[in-house]
Amino acid sequence: MNDWMNVSTRKVSLLLALLCFCTLVPFLGDTLFNTRGEPREAVVALSMWQDGNWILPINNGVDLAYKPPFFHWLVALCSLLTGGVTEFASRLPSALALLFLVVATFRFYARRGAQDVALLTALVLLTNFEVHRAGVACRVDMVLTLMMVLALYALYAWAERNLRGIPWFGVLALSGAFLSKGPVGLALPLGVVGVFCLLRGFGLWRTVWKCVVVALLSCVLPLAWYVAAYAQGGERFLALVYEENVLRLLGKMSYESHVNPWPYNVMTIVAGFVPYTLLALFALFVVRWRRPSGRPAQWWAQLRRHVATVPPERLYTFLCFALIFVFYCIPKSKRSVYLLPVYPFLAYYVARLILWLRDRHVRVLQAFGYLLGGLSLLLCMAFAVLRLGLVPESVVGNGSHSAQNLAMLRALASGPLGVLEWVAAAFPLAAALYFWKMRRAAHRLVWALVAQVVCVFVVLDAVYLPLVLNTKSDKPQADFVAQTVPEGRVYSFRRDVTPGNPLHPFTINFYLGDRVVPFEAFRPAEGYLLMGEGDEEVFRERFADYDLHLVRDFHHRSCDDRRMLYFYHFCKR
Repeated sequence: MNDWMNVSTRKVSLLLALLCFCTLVPFLGDTLFNTRGEPREAVVALSMWQDGNWILPINNGVDLAYKPPFFHWLVALCSLLTGGVTEFASRLPSALALLFLVVATFRFYARRGAQDVALLTALVLLTNFEVHRAGVACRVDMVLTLMMVLALYALYAWAERNLRGIPWFGVLALSGAFLSKGPVGLALPLGVVGVFCLLRGFGLWRTVWKCVVVALLSCVLPLAWYVAAYAQGGERFLALVYEENVLRLLGKMSYESHVNPWPYNVMTIVAGFVPYTLLALFALFVVRWRRPSGRPAQWWAQLRRHVATVPPERLYTFLCFALIFVFYCIPKSKRSVYLLPVYPFLAYYVARLILWLRDRHVRVLQAFGYLLGGLSLLLCMAFAVLRLGLVPESVVGNGSHSAQNLAMLRALASGPLGVLEWVAAAFPLAAALYFWKMRRAAHRLVWALVAQVVCVFVVLDAVYLPLVLNTKSDKPQADFVAQTVPEGRVYSFRRDVTPGNPLHPFTINFYLGDRVVPFEAFRPAEGYLLMGEGDEEVFRERFADYDLHLVRDFHHRSCDDRRMLYFYHFCKR
């Protein structure tokens, strides 16, 4: 890492941006949509693209978008590059958001400390599982994270200026966060910087009124959208906003959504920071823990002295992690992606741990590198065995998911790969060899470790995940429906599997160009109908005046709800 100390911050920033671009962008379009979350967001941008309604588009025939439109605007704009809303265009905003987040994190810490710590923080941020997954997905979470973290960085710089003036860049970032997922994107960064200012002695009144001014300015752009959206959606729009932003926080939504206890957040952080959580486990064997000195009554005084003497950027880093993490433990609704804004700050501590191990316990890093190298070699060997046809299909068995598992096995064994994908398949092997060469050079060891992680993520995105996940996608079923019904509406019916939150065939709807609408909302005399396993009986009971004729049993579990998928023709008697 010392090799980078004499390189200018600007050059390192450009190199980081190039690394992010080359590892994230080339393979964004290789994997078809295979979960309901991605096409649900992409179809909002698709409806904007097709209908020209950029304020409150209607998708799935009847649905309002559950989130503000900033992310969907970005998807629609990126679609100008591809001539339409595609998998690549839909995921590009998240990838670019991660690129800017990595570079901004590096520059934030490089300006306030050693460049090697800043560089390693940026690389750890790029190469952990949760952040990488969000950076290559068509979801609002990475764009929201970028806006919130940029706001946190800008507000810290404002605090460094003793809260003088208006942090206009922070105002814009807060506005973007508000327009990505609602008021929580504005409230959390301002809450963190408010606590920081109070701990640094800025005074309660001064801190509060300064933050209130920033909050009001940051609400101007979102308020303009909310007014325009209300003009279109009326009370229905207000009810949706209230449920998503108030009832979700209070745990009183009309349907249960990702309800989990608070330890869930701890588990998701541990799992999301793979592979570095493995390194932290290794470090437990060499870290010496010290009990607080003195009596419990003296601990508060010790804590206050520590807060007063700790470097301000470290205190701010801790507050960003701790306050946001604790906040997301409060609502009943919890998801791993909600915690993405804490990852840049946790990456800072992981980077410092790695450098401490390099200087004092290099064998721990070497052991971690051997583990990564062994896993990389095992991955390459397993893929070679599959491509050589040495794995019999009988290993799949005859279980309920045997057809899906067999399709995955066949895709890995004989799926088409281009030259770029074959080159990517060799990356983990090359990184493992590079680590073996550098394992005794302490100043190169850290770079070799990060290279191994980067190469594993590249080969997953380029080779393994597209081959495996494309077998789960509903796109082939959508292609059959498109041939049968080349234009006009296609209908869907879902029994209330989740009360109050009816599911739609989001993936098929996206690939059909947003032509799938709920049957109950229109009840036409004749048409074609998509249903899942167990829906036919409910439909016949509820709509006894309709005849159903099975057109196709797809023998496929929909990637939206994991139920077998069927296609019918219906006609009213």
